[in-house]
Amino acid sequence: MIEARHLRVLRAVAATGSFSAAARTLGCTQPAVSQQMKALETSAGTPLLIRTGREMRLTQAGEALVRHASGILAGLTAAEEEVAAIAGLRAGRVRLVSFPSGSSALVPTALAALRAAHPGTKVSLVDAEPPRSVEMLREGDCDVALAFRYGGAATEWDDLIVRPLLTDRLVGLIPQNHRLAAADTVTIGDLADEPWIAGCPRCRRQLVEVCEEAGFTPRIDFATDDYPAVIGLVGAGLGVAVLPELALESVRPKGARTVTVEPKVEREIVALTLPDLAQVPAVAATLNQLVLAAPR
Repeated sequence: MIEARHLRVLRAVAATGSFSAAARTLGCTQPAVSQQMKALETSAGTPLLIRTGREMRLTQAGEALVRHASGILAGLTAAEEEVAAIAGLRAGRVRLVSFPSGSSALVPTALAALRAAHPGTKVSLVDAEPPRSVEMLREGDCDVALAFRYGGAATEWDDLIVRPLLTDRLVGLIPQNHRLAAADTVTIGDLADEPWIAGCPRCRRQLVEVCEEAGFTPRIDFATDDYPAVIGLVGAGLGVAVLPELALESVRPKGARTVTVEPKVEREIVALTLPDLAQVPAVAATLNQLVLAAPR
């Protein structure tokens, strides 16, 4: 295999005409130049120089290698500079995927801080709910995934780096003129006879499980992944819902009010990445900013 350091020596020999002159140019000894040229000829499998007394000429193979050496070394230098920029967070990119309430409540603060600290790092953002967001990470379609899970799935991310962000409690959302509107706390059973507006598939499944544990199956009249739509439907008096507190941070519940729901249901919100990606400086910096952006 031809090494870049050997190409640099060959180019210096071709430019100066001798081992001793090349050694002075490179800041090394003449025997070192001679040794590296022998190694290069061994790698090439053919003579590269013709030595006749004090004169030194390139063979046809040597001329061809010198002709390519400049482009190879220039490309290598450019690659080294780009890698150094990425390692030093002067450049680089991170592909982030997040569920909608995370995109509105956590991601903006984190990315603003990342841009202020490392303006050369570029971040792209795509919305996706888990488990699809986690699949995208495993399939190589993103570098960091914001995800959430409810209890009982402790091993689903064992192959990933998990950075806990916060615990998000579900709260009840009822119309302002609802019979329980004056209550601060309601049980899930108090809402057994109500029409329901359900959220994303994972949240919908959790709602059904909680209601069934309370002894009833919820009548789901509407289902949507769009939290503002859920709030609008509740505000119009079309049903009740339970939503994560994080989903309410950036939306004003017009025509609806929140109540504490018992028993308490929480979801764990995390940032995920692959073990190898966690070593990439831009990815590590993004994870750190997401942790700092999470409310304490």
